[in-house]
Amino acid sequence: MQHWLQLWWESLGTLLWAGLVFTIPLTLITFVLGLLLGLLTAVTRLFGPRPLVAVARFYVWVIRGTPLLVQLYVIFYGLPNIGILLDAFPAAVIGFTLSVGAYTSEIIRAVISSVPKGQWEAAYSIGMSWRQAMSRTILPQAARVAVPPLSNTFISLVKDTSLAAAITVPELFMAAQRIVATTYEPLILYIEAALIYLAMSSVLSMLQVSLERRFARYGGTLEAQT
Repeated sequence: MQHWLQLWWESLGTLLWAGLVFTIPLTLITFVLGLLLGLLTAVTRLFGPRPLVAVARFYVWVIRGTPLLVQLYVIFYGLPNIGILLDAFPAAVIGFTLSVGAYTSEIIRAVISSVPKGQWEAAYSIGMSWRQAMSRTILPQAARVAVPPLSNTFISLVKDTSLAAAITVPELFMAAQRIVATTYEPLILYIEAALIYLAMSSVLSMLQVSLERRFARYGGTLEAQT
């Protein structure tokens, strides 16, 4: 037991540092990029011309229908066969961004569609253009509905970044694997890594609840004004 506690304490700093330097930046970068890609994809599918709608649908179909791990392998290990060489971290960013973009596009598409058509008509009636109506009227209302599912996507992404270890990104889980390779103590180290992921997810869940309450108050204020 004393040996396990000592190993736990000695490895804690290494795992936390890997999480701080790689896991958290990878999560934040890919979520922001994926959210932008998801918004673009959703708007394209709702309002774009047919050729672009077909491209957007194909992208979502492929990404949602294939495992994320396979996508990472194709990007990092497969693309060099056609002359495209990527370092591990950029390859992970691309892979996770494509995945997040596909899933968030479905969320955004659904919440935009849920906004009553009367809101569009009201925006047009006061002289707004399509872009103004979307940015000032539709998206603010859709954002309130989108917070819970998008927050769940972000929390899932934190855990999914452990798959980046498969393409040699030295994030939290790979740091644990490297220590296991020298200490031969997989049980204690993988439990330690799991608890760190659990702690990060728990903090994000609390932030999600706070954000949902704030949006609920904002929504109640809007309804009272109307």
